[in-house]
Amino acid sequence: MSKISDKKIEKIKSDILAILYEKNLKPFYTFQIAEEVARDDEFTLKLLRVMEKNGLVKQANKGNRRRWVMSDNAYKAYSDIL
Repeated sequence: MSKISDKKIEKIKSDILAILYEKNLKPFYTFQIAEEVARDDEFTLKLLRVMEKNGLVKQANKGNRRRWVMSDNAYKAYSDIL
């Protein structure tokens, strides 16, 4: 099994942010994000947790299921870039 390079991981994180930015008001379940970036749920969840610690995404939970949205600060920064 090959290890994913740091460069590719950063690209996947960027893709996740783009998905969340595009539909900022709509929270996504982990599996929906995983489908969009063509990765498995566990790997996507791992990246989302790292991104959450870095203040890029936040959870919008409904019951026991995790849903994710872009953090307010990340949304503003992303908007300023575009």
